[in-house]
Amino acid sequence: ELARAQYRSLRRLTALPDETALWPTHGAGSFCAAPPGSNRTSTIGAEKGANPLLQAANEDAFVAALLSSLGTFPPYFSRLGELNRRGPALLDDNLGLACLQPAHAKTLLDGGALIVDVRPVTDYAASHVTGALSIPLRDVFATWLGWVAPHDQPLIVMRRGDQDPEEILWQAAKIGYDNLVGELADDLPAAAAAGLDITITQLVDAAHLDAFTVLDIRQHAEYSAGHIPGARNVELGTLGVAAAALPAEPLAVMCGHGERGATAASILERTGRTDVAVLVGGPDEWAAEHQAPLATP
Repeated sequence: ELARAQYRSLRRLTALPDETALWPTHGAGSFCAAPPGSNRTSTIGAEKGANPLLQAANEDAFVAALLSSLGTFPPYFSRLGELNRRGPALLDDNLGLACLQPAHAKTLLDGGALIVDVRPVTDYAASHVTGALSIPLRDVFATWLGWVAPHDQPLIVMRRGDQDPEEILWQAAKIGYDNLVGELADDLPAAAAAGLDITITQLVDAAHLDAFTVLDIRQHAEYSAGHIPGARNVELGTLGVAAAALPAEPLAVMCGHGERGATAASILERTGRTDVAVLVGGPDEWAAEHQAPLATP
């Protein structure tokens, strides 16, 4: 229904002068942008000449093309409509994370809380609390927090000292996550002394993948554009459901650079797997290392 309404809106918009500027409501590459593109602005004339959706022969063809171009999206998208309708809770100007002693954090974890480890991949891999969910802090932190972390149970943050706690809280707040109950200091020996299990995650480079089955957890469109030959594709957002069907042999999870790979490894570790490594880099590094082309469907 909404796609058909959009078709009618576009028919009206294309009647505007060709030089009319377009300022998109979402940044290039956003999950809300379909189809994805790199241009941040455009014009009516440019879109009439190049946008494939405007070349559709009729309304039915437009609807079919639009719906088929949509990829998967974070589950928080489905919750925020009602939250936006009601209006979110007001926030203090200065947000902060309460510092949790390791013993208190252990009590919360025993009661169902979850650690979200926002440190860089190398820090997480070197040592982390067993069962922690790795979501490295970066511009898309909120997207992956809302995709793989629960919104209805307490979350404990582990960050590196130079990472801004307000940035973590504001990104969480933007998607309606008000369940960050505090932070556990980046002091793994103290956490271990309080009874928390500590583990490591193996990092592997493109030259040493022979012992692993490669699991590519990028979006389907990314995988289709070029992937390591033989790699299996399971999108990160569906990995929690698909984990039980994965092969029993050692896995090397990969994305484009490593951040999503660490998130995937942490999800698999939470299922009890101890044979998961994270590929440092992505398909381009593999192609350069092996002087071989990437595979495409």
